[in-house]
Order: sequence, then structure tokens, then C-alpha cells
Amino acid sequence: MHDIKLIALDLDGTLLDSEKRLSETNRAALERAAAEGVHIVPTTGRFYSAMPENIRSLPFVRYVIVINGAGIFDLAEEKVLYRAEMKWEQAVRIMEYLDTMDVIYDCYMDNRAWMSASLKEKIDDFAPNEHYRRMLHDLREPVDELKAFIAEKKQSIQKIQFFFKNPEMLDTLIDDLSARFPDEAISSSVFNNIEINHKNANKGNAITRLSHILGFGAENVMSFGDGLNDLPMISDAGIGVAMGNASDYIKKHADYITDTCDNDGVAKAISHFLWEG
Repeated sequence: MHDIKLIALDLDGTLLDSEKRLSETNRAALERAAAEGVHIVPTTGRFYSAMPENIRSLPFVRYVIVINGAGIFDLAEEKVLYRAEMKWEQAVRIMEYLDTMDVIYDCYMDNRAWMSASLKEKIDDFAPNEHYRRMLHDLREPVDELKAFIAEKKQSIQKIQFFFKNPEMLDTLIDDLSARFPDEAISSSVFNNIEINHKNANKGNAITRLSHILGFGAENVMSFGDGLNDLPMISDAGIGVAMGNASDYIKKHADYITDTCDNDGVAKAISHFLWEG
């Protein structure tokens, strides 16, 4: 049997199915693992209050990693264990560059999501499906102009996210942004978005820090994911699991490929490694 002490789970496209539901099978597997002493750690690109209620209400979850590793929260003690946020001046510079492109963008600041009102009006033209459209409409708080708002607040920025229309541009845009802003972490969670974090904010780094706080190493971690922003934690974990619906690139870097998010892939992999050998 594998000595797994922590299970890190991406949410969208991984633990949650394509309708953003937590299946009873997945929940039961997590509950059993938690009862055996395994830390269950949701690890998401979202900020905490944007996590679905079916995840936030899980009674066995104490630690959460949010915003691609920009924050680690201890829910029991209501404190932040780690932050990795970019300076507001850098965020403005990045947004000035995004203004030259046909995109919509927002940012996370102070665990809330902000967006220029003029860009929020274009959400339906850019969001890839109904769930993302609803999430963007519901969770992005409009301001007159985002760069001016950030300059006024002068607070560090947890993440910048933008959506574009042509998914074939993903690799080109990642390469371009990585070259222009080498001190930031560039990733993606869906086929037509890019997420920009502080260079120390990634899921792998956050999982490593949390495991050290808890007194064990990466070899005792099992991580699940499907998107590019999950790659660091899949690569760094003792067991990195790619979902069946993950891209070929993610699957190539995983130790194990499980079933899809719509077929209880999380529960199947947990059962395989924790209880079946």
C-alpha cells in the first residue's frame, strides 16, 4: 500500500463533474480517506468564497489552496498559512499589455474578483460555456476601470485572468507572456483562458509548503488535475494523477491516468492506490 498522507484535488474538470457536481462516489471515497487520517485538500484556481458550497461544506476539509497556489488557508484556525501575490504596479503593466489584445480580463484582489464594467459586458462573447458565463457574471464585481481601481487601492494582486476567442492561440500566448513577464507564473485552466500569478504561486509549490508544515514530504502526496495550472502539483507529487479528460500534455507528465471527471475518476484512483494496492 502507498503511504499517502495528503490528497490534493483540483476542482473543475477533476473532483467536480462537467455539471460542477460532487458525486456521491467521489465524496464517499474522500470521506473514507479522511477517516483514515489523510488530509483532503481542495486545490483550485478560484478564491475561497467562489468555491462551490458542496466543497466548502465538506466537514473533513481543514486546509484549502486557492488561486493557483497564491494562498493556503487553515479553515479550523481561520488563518492564512502562505501568500504569494504580485505587486499592483506589475499587475497594471500586464493589463496595459492586455489592452492591446482582443480579450477580456479580470483580477483577484483581497479574495474577490474585479473587472472593468466595459469588459464584463462582453463576457458572453468570450466565456467558453454556460457554467463559466454564469460564474463570471456572478462573481466579477464591476468597476469603472480596473487599472485605475487597482492604482487607487494599491493592494497586491492574487491573480490576473483573461479569456480570448481563438483557442488555437493558447500556446502562442503562453509563450509570448512568459517571455514578456518572466517573473510571473503563466498557466491555463480551460482551452481559451490564461492565468497570471506571482512566480511563487503555483499549486505544486503550495502543496510542497503545506506538506512540510504538516511534517511530511512530497512523496506522501497524491495530486489530481486536468489543466495546465495543475501540472506543477502533478509533477511534484509522489503520485500525480491525470484525469481521463485531461489534455495529452498533462497525461504525459502524470504517474497514473484515471477515468474522467464524469465517471468518478477521483474515487477510482483513490481506491486503486489506497485500498486495492
